[in-house]
Order: sequence, then C-alpha cells, then structure tokens
Amino acid sequence: MVEDSPSPVAQWFVYILRCADNSLYTGVTTDPERRLREHNGELVGGARYTRARRPVTLVYTEVCANRSEAGRREAAIKSQSRRQKLALMAVRTETVR
Repeated sequence: MVEDSPSPVAQWFVYILRCADNSLYTGVTTDPERRLREHNGELVGGARYTRARRPVTLVYTEVCANRSEAGRREAAIKSQSRRQKLALMAVRTETVR
C-alpha cells in the first residue's frame, strides 16, 4: 500500500536583482537561486530586460505567504523610487546580520 503524502506548498519570494549596468530588476519566484541562474543565462528562461544587462546579482529576497501576496508585494516594490528600493535593501541587510 502506498501512502499519499501531501504535496509541499510552494514558498513564494519577491526578489531584486542588481544588473551589470547598476539598474534594479524586481520579480517573483518559488526558487530564487534557480531564477538567478535563468536570468544569468545558465538555465533557459530569464527576462528580456536582464538578458542585455548580465551578469545580474541577487541582492534582496522577501518571503511571501502565497503567489497572490508575492504579486502584490512585487507591484508595490516596482512602484517605489530607486532610492526607496535601496533603502529597503539596506534595512533588510541590517536585519539579517
């Protein structure tokens, strides 16, 4: 007899990348490391925006409860100014240390 185990619930992240031209790119994913590899061309995928601005570096991640929350948070971050995004990244870095 095979036991049914519940499928793991995906954890969603909002992330910010710093591109080679020093611009910032914000997105959502369930796997930040895989997504970074996609953006850098190591795996198939990535975004048209980052394709021309490689290499990119993952500089910020934030855990969200679900896909919907991640999408709302992504939209909120994208609406911020560059200065606000840099401040967000600085606060998160200080908290992690």
